[in-house]
Amino acid sequence: MNPLDQLAPLISPDPISWWPPAPGWWLLGLVLLMALGLLWRLRHRLLRRKPHVQPEPPLEPQRQEALIELSRLSKPYGGQPASQWLQQLNGLLKRLCRIRYPNDHPHTLSGRAWLAFLDNRCPAAGLTRWMILVEGAYRAECRLDDKAIDGLEQAVDIWIRKHV
Repeated sequence: MNPLDQLAPLISPDPISWWPPAPGWWLLGLVLLMALGLLWRLRHRLLRRKPHVQPEPPLEPQRQEALIELSRLSKPYGGQPASQWLQQLNGLLKRLCRIRYPNDHPHTLSGRAWLAFLDNRCPAAGLTRWMILVEGAYRAECRLDDKAIDGLEQAVDIWIRKHV
């Protein structure tokens, strides 16, 4: 008889059990759980830091009507004469100012004084740089490019929305 036959096999026929894992695997699992917890907290902090955008308060009826009238004015695109459109813009602003500021007598102002009055009520609109608003109504052949028309309309829109 051979003495080697009496020895047990080197590899057991049962596979090695996967449970309980080695201590290194426990540590890795703990680190992963901590990382997930930190990511969760970071996500919640970032969501809380988002600035809350407050909706604009509803406009007064006078302002609503003025904005509707402004949108209905036909714009002189394509090199058409702009003097009538400029007169309509001035008339709209003067009517609104006459209602809003009756004691200041804004309807009597003209030229730079009129633009300064408008700019004092709403500097964000920047109407003082639109001298064409007061001069163009008196020019026979006043023409504006499309970009200037859009810019002036936007400035008037801002003034109507935000004047004090």
